[in-house]
Amino acid sequence: MSIRFQTPTMEGRKPRTIKFLDGGLGTTLETIHGVKFSESTPLWSSHLLLTDLQTLADCQMSFAKAGADVITTATYQVSIEGFKNTKTENWPNGVPLPNIGHFLKDAVSIARRAAGKVGGRVALSLGPYGATMIPSTEYTGHYDIEPSQDIVDKLFHWHSERYNLYVQVPKLLFDVSYIAFETIPRLDEILAIRRFLNADISGGVKLGPREFYHDIPVWISVLFPGDDDKMPDGTSVEDAVAAMMSKEFGSKTPQFVGINCTQVSKLDGLVRQFTKAVEKLVATRAVEKWPGLVLYPDGTKEGERYNTATKEWEISGEGFKKTAEDVSWERQLAMVVKEAYDTGGWSSFLIGGCCRTTPENIQRLTWAIRE
Repeated sequence: MSIRFQTPTMEGRKPRTIKFLDGGLGTTLETIHGVKFSESTPLWSSHLLLTDLQTLADCQMSFAKAGADVITTATYQVSIEGFKNTKTENWPNGVPLPNIGHFLKDAVSIARRAAGKVGGRVALSLGPYGATMIPSTEYTGHYDIEPSQDIVDKLFHWHSERYNLYVQVPKLLFDVSYIAFETIPRLDEILAIRRFLNADISGGVKLGPREFYHDIPVWISVLFPGDDDKMPDGTSVEDAVAAMMSKEFGSKTPQFVGINCTQVSKLDGLVRQFTKAVEKLVATRAVEKWPGLVLYPDGTKEGERYNTATKEWEISGEGFKKTAEDVSWERQLAMVVKEAYDTGGWSSFLIGGCCRTTPENIQRLTWAIRE
């Protein structure tokens, strides 16, 4: 259901593609499919790869039927430690390293079948280091890494080691259309990912054949969960975009940059800052060309925020903005996308939803974009 449209203000410019992402997998599994997650399921939505492939497949298929062009894999919380600490009837002592590849293959295969329509694509979901901690810390950016350590180096090796799990599965990446580094809360983690994208072999970590990751489009998305326009570690939009895109940190840059896991009411101002930041980088030749823009905000209706301590979504009045007309989530996102399309040089768009967005939200988003 990807589309191209050209508004009057875009006359003389080539229409650019808008593709639709899916929504919040873990929260949809909870609210619609009755799945329960807790600290005993450290893999979160990936836990279903061990216990209930059919429910996972049904959930992902529902997003495809709603109009999603891109289905993200159920691998956001995947880590070696996560599998080791997951105890099930079949794996009472956890899943050892040599057996992880089997479950990763299932994750990609299920997403591929859901996206099986003509033009349907799969995004390999790679969450931040903090998403694999208990409790998760991508909203705070508080990592259990000693200040005395080289944090960029440690995160580089962690991301490299995890990605190598996928490289080791024969032909798995042939079914992957995008690699998604999602919900990155820290500047040093962005820099670690940039180092990874520009690496072949470093520090004894074998990353696999170059073409297996250098030829797959990559996106990096960050989040702004607080009342200001800062990432959880205090990084500004300008600094985040520079870290994601500037050639100073390597010639290999992501094809998309953007925002996820953030209130939709904040996107208008944030995207304008993203646009100005990329304009500056292009003007100073720190970036050769405009990337695509990826946007998938939370589907919260009242500015709820997830409390990792209570495991509940809680309403916070501070920093939450409603429009005078109480515009729906879908229309707010559509308006932001249309303005970015008209006023920026973004090469293409990937849009969808993060936590608490359902297949119905994605379907309504496709309608709103077409209005």
